[in-house]
Amino acid sequence: MSWFSLHAPAFILGIPAAAAALLALMPGYRVTARINVAASGLTLLAALALLGERPAPGHFLLVDDLNVVFVLLNAFVGFTTSWFSASYIGHELETGRLTPLYLRFYHAMYQVMMFGMNLALLANNIGLMWVAIELATLTTVMMVGIYRTHEALEAAWKYFILGSVGIALALFGTIIVYVVAQVAIGPGLDAMAWTNLVQYGGRFDPALLNLAFVFLLLGYGTKVGLAPVHAWLPDAHAEGPTPISAVLSGLLLNVALHAVLRFKMVMSTNAGVLAPGPMMITMGLVSLIFAAFMLYRRRDIKRMFAYSSIEHMGIITFAFGMGGPLANFAGLLHMTMHSLTKSAIFFAVGHVAQIKGTQRIAEIKGLTVTHPVLGWGLVLGVVAIAGLPPLGIFMSEFLLVSSTFARDPLLAIPLVFGILVAFGALLLRLNSIAFGEPVGSTARSDASYVPMFAHLALVLAAGLYLPAPLVEWFENVAKVLG
Repeated sequence: MSWFSLHAPAFILGIPAAAAALLALMPGYRVTARINVAASGLTLLAALALLGERPAPGHFLLVDDLNVVFVLLNAFVGFTTSWFSASYIGHELETGRLTPLYLRFYHAMYQVMMFGMNLALLANNIGLMWVAIELATLTTVMMVGIYRTHEALEAAWKYFILGSVGIALALFGTIIVYVVAQVAIGPGLDAMAWTNLVQYGGRFDPALLNLAFVFLLLGYGTKVGLAPVHAWLPDAHAEGPTPISAVLSGLLLNVALHAVLRFKMVMSTNAGVLAPGPMMITMGLVSLIFAAFMLYRRRDIKRMFAYSSIEHMGIITFAFGMGGPLANFAGLLHMTMHSLTKSAIFFAVGHVAQIKGTQRIAEIKGLTVTHPVLGWGLVLGVVAIAGLPPLGIFMSEFLLVSSTFARDPLLAIPLVFGILVAFGALLLRLNSIAFGEPVGSTARSDASYVPMFAHLALVLAAGLYLPAPLVEWFENVAKVLG
């Protein structure tokens, strides 16, 4: 176990890379779908090994308390999404929406995407992290446009253009950080390593660090889906395959957030810089309140939950902007609960859209009558994402609101206001979708609901009881984040 733990990063990166090469060459749907699930499961096992002995940081890879949270979450949701994807994509093949060639492309790109996200999380090099996030972005761009319809291609291009602007801003900020770092550390790889940046950050030029963080927050904030640089996200969710919606909301947004948190840690070591917290708080609150009101105007079910993702990423960014042990703990918990809950919701929505043959909310009613298991699963997911007790998101929001009231009551007012506005919108939509006179197809679904209920069970368990080792782990990460 010790040898496996020490080499776990190589397996976490090597398994999806090898699987992608294999899947690109293999014909047939059933075999490739099973290989995709098996590769994702093996990656999860390798990620679990990070809980044991950890390798020492190198020039390119780093394993610490912070990125282990993200890697484990990434691997788990990646595995369950591949499981859901097997039945979902099979249905798309049967109905003719996807051809066998595009299916081969889809499974290969899925593993490339997992490789890119894991590399971004494990990178101990700011340049390598930037490249990995760009790789993950480009693969999701291609998967969003896989249906080849006018709307899907338009969404993919919009995602590509706005994502390119964001990644260009992030690159400029990354270059500035390297320029100021090499003065204190020296040129080369040492000036790009996270471990050195945190250690010597107090010697960096504060003015240039401030400038760099503005570009980094706007650049990676585009990938996080923060308003006003969020415009790609609703279209990408609405037009791409539903498994990709689950990965976008549950994982890729977190990967970009991880980059912001890493740079925030560097900023916190320098007493001369402006505090990054106020900028993150502002963007978080703007995203929360804007998305909360936009929920009322959505007519497409996937687009509605895309705005819900913007809302919750705003809450998480606000939490990390507030900083401190309790707010950071709440941010970590909320990020974890959001990833599990939102991906479960998209699993349910994917099945609903296939059964009903539409994503329009007006044409989806009475789910608990026609499809009780699926309908009540979606109800539980929406209740969880709305923040009702005793589910995990209620706990994280309660901790955040309590911490904000104690430290700055004026900031708590817009925070609670945004949460309540979104709460009303979600319950309003849920009432029409799940209850009342059934509308649309009553065809049965033979898909597996195990991934959806596995996520919701974890969210419920977290709301009732958090194990002491998990609490201690999150507390350690919260202290590191400052």
